[in-house]
Amino acid sequence: MRLVKESDEPPLPLAPGAEQYPALDLANSAITLPGGQSADLLGTPGEAQRWLVDRALAPTDTDLHQTCADRLRALRGHIRMVLASQIEGRPAPSDALTALNDALTHAPATSLLHWAPDRGLYRAAAHPTTQIVEHALAVLAADAAELLTGADAARLTACGSPPCNRYLLRHGRRHWCSTRCGDRARAARAYARRTGRAGTADRTG
Repeated sequence: MRLVKESDEPPLPLAPGAEQYPALDLANSAITLPGGQSADLLGTPGEAQRWLVDRALAPTDTDLHQTCADRLRALRGHIRMVLASQIEGRPAPSDALTALNDALTHAPATSLLHWAPDRGLYRAAAHPTTQIVEHALAVLAADAAELLTGADAARLTACGSPPCNRYLLRHGRRHWCSTRCGDRARAARAYARRTGRAGTADRTG
């Protein structure tokens, strides 16, 4: 399987729902593409850092190490397992639930009261510079929990255009994460219909 290089353009636009739910976006950050290709948006510490910064989950001057990137990818794997079990109607894997709950315990219990000369009193969650990754993992785990137990849980589905492995929130009858996947699925169905008719004609002719 060929890896899409870091300098390549993003292989696909965000799947429906991924902009609303960062946890869904995280689940979709490892992508299987046609032609034996794949892309991992968290493949290196630099890519993982950029992913977090772009989603306001880490300061721009964050220096992410390999261990931290590994933890982010591990959480992605656990979220994907729980999403798959939800969609397929299976019990959620206990190890994945434990991992999500462990990440949730790092989330601040409440927003604290602060004061700054330029804004006066305001509330914000604690975000210690020494626990940037813990904070990000907690936010993503909490977002996953909200997605899996909230009103949108019933709309969760997997992209219906193999080999794509992304998840999305279904809108109407749409089961594709992008126009590209939809076009590919329609082309595959059209090809199957043509070859099916041709086979029938061969047998009856």
